[in-house]
Order: sequence, then structure tokens, then C-alpha cells
Amino acid sequence: MKLSAKSRYALHLMLELAMQDDGVNLSVKSVADRRGISEKYLEQIIPVLVRSGLVHSVRGAKGGYHLMKSPEDITVGMILRTVEGSLSPVSCMDDEVNQCARCKACVTLDLWEQVDQAISNVVDHVTLADLVDKQRRLDARRAGHESQRCNC
Repeated sequence: MKLSAKSRYALHLMLELAMQDDGVNLSVKSVADRRGISEKYLEQIIPVLVRSGLVHSVRGAKGGYHLMKSPEDITVGMILRTVEGSLSPVSCMDDEVNQCARCKACVTLDLWEQVDQAISNVVDHVTLADLVDKQRRLDARRAGHESQRCNC
């Protein structure tokens, strides 16, 4: 299974918003610049996140976007499903009740259900807060290595 650029960019956008202090709005341009992502592409993604209730839009001079929920309350799965729809590995699993005429005799269905469960177990248990913590640790390590190089 390969996630689209739309999903990857949505996750980067949400991570940037999660890293901001409360009350701080970010522009799409600032996120695009920080992450090296096309501003035009992010402008196509942001309305989907706003409509879903994950992101709030603020107009005006200090406008931009911020999260509607705490980073602890937003999972990676919520973000991916918002922009992708189903994360099921095969289309016959998209419906609540499998509509495939062959599902009763399909030897691979059990495999696909296991794959689907494994994906869900990961993306539904990692929150934006988890990613923020990892990003801050990574940034701190990088800053430490850069200062070591400067002292040589």
C-alpha cells in the first residue's frame, strides 16, 4: 500500500500546526516554506481538513490556520482517512459489509483483513502529540550536532 502525496503533505501540515503554541495561526505559505511543499498543493488540502473539523480557518491580518482539537486527540489515522477515505488494502473491504460476491470463497480475504488491522493498529495509535515529541527530539539532536561542529 502506498499513500499519496496528499496524505503525506496533510500529515506534514497537521504536524506544523500541532507544533505551534495555542492561539498562533499559521499561513499555508509558512508551512510550505518550512516543509518544502508546494503552496498550491497545500491550498487544495487545507479545505478538506477544515471541512472535517480538524483545522480552523481564521481570516484577517493575524489569520491562518490552527488545530480544532488537541494534538493528543488527533490520530494519524484520522488525518489519513480524512484525505484518502478508506485505508483498506483492497476495495472489497471498503463497505461495512463486504459486497463482493466471492467473499465467502475468497482465500485471500483473511490476509487482507489482517493487513487492514495492522495498518489501523499503527495509524490509530499514533497521535500528532507523539509526532510533535519525536520532531522536537530530532530537532534538538540536530541542533546539538550543529553546535558540536561549530566548536571544532
